[in-house]
Amino acid sequence: MDLDQKPDRWAEAFLDYLRIEKDDSPNTILNYKDDIAAFSGFLQKRKADAGWTDVTILDIRSYLAELHRENLARRTIARRISALRSFYRYLLREGKVKLNPFAKVRTPKLEKRLPVFLEEFEINQLLESPDLSTELGRRDRAVLELLYSTGCRVSELAGLTLDRMDLSNRYVLLMGKGRKERIVPLGRPCVKAMTAYLDGTRDALMERYQAKPHSMVFVNSRGTPLTARSVRRILDKYVEQTALTKHISPHTIRHTFATHLLDHGADLRSVQELLGHSSLSTTQIYTHVTAERITAVYRKHHPRA
Repeated sequence: MDLDQKPDRWAEAFLDYLRIEKDDSPNTILNYKDDIAAFSGFLQKRKADAGWTDVTILDIRSYLAELHRENLARRTIARRISALRSFYRYLLREGKVKLNPFAKVRTPKLEKRLPVFLEEFEINQLLESPDLSTELGRRDRAVLELLYSTGCRVSELAGLTLDRMDLSNRYVLLMGKGRKERIVPLGRPCVKAMTAYLDGTRDALMERYQAKPHSMVFVNSRGTPLTARSVRRILDKYVEQTALTKHISPHTIRHTFATHLLDHGADLRSVQELLGHSSLSTTQIYTHVTAERITAVYRKHHPRA
């Protein structure tokens, strides 16, 4: 087998493409890497010295059979096949292979799962839980308010810089997937929480531990930039403190943001723009949520439902 055909060489080039050209998140790239490595391992056991150009539809069928024997979830199997299809699409574009053997492979049908969201009294309970008499409490209130006020992804919040905030005009410039920018308005409670955090609290945290100057909005207790993982831990803390029983992540707050907008009369296209979805079909899942809520209210309150 030619050196350039080694799976790791082509796979690494693909991962670089995702990182540099597509600007995919580290988690997405790690998933692609794992999915490609899993298939490569299967292929090597099936055919010694096999390369990416040697893959046939029979190999793919055998791989699918093995995944089913391992009792993997449909969603996991679908993700693995999708990753390999994208990988081969890249190889085809680069002229490494003559066809994409995954192009016509059917992925398992997935059940449509409606997003989990919080009721208005639940999100209010969560937002009001941080102790504003402490520095970290003021930071945490600002984190939670920004998540709910903008519906931003946790990566967008963690990557937010000071020059992208305009509190006087109540706007924030978010950097989404594929480095796409979008301007999102800020609610008054969010502006109040952000002002309380930025007027002294952020600088105090940085000065106490002599953290190197940086432009990230949110900092941890030692003044260094707050990570996406730390944001999840902050949320977990207040979910436990408020005894909310739902499984809640930062993305749940994003779902809550979208659902509440639609509940209060926002149109789908505007919600799409605010969320930074490239396709309206991605946003349409929230119409199913609101339709279910309307049906539930009808059945509960109409005397002849």
